[in-house]
Amino acid sequence: MAEDDFRRWEREFDPGAPDGETPAGRGLVWASAATAAGCALLIMLGDVRLGAAGLGLSSLILLLWRIGF
Repeated sequence: MAEDDFRRWEREFDPGAPDGETPAGRGLVWASAATAAGCALLIMLGDVRLGAAGLGLSSLILLLWRIGF
């Protein structure tokens, strides 16, 4: 049976709830940080369009991942 989505949302606002972060979740955070750093490096090296497109795409992916898609 699937976990109740409302309870999952309530847990985010409950400071006493145990943090259920998994190592896979931390890996996604590290991957997104590396992607953002790479895109920022591209912008600094002069390829602004590609760096901005990468940042926009990675932001969209992180947003969709965060809301559960």
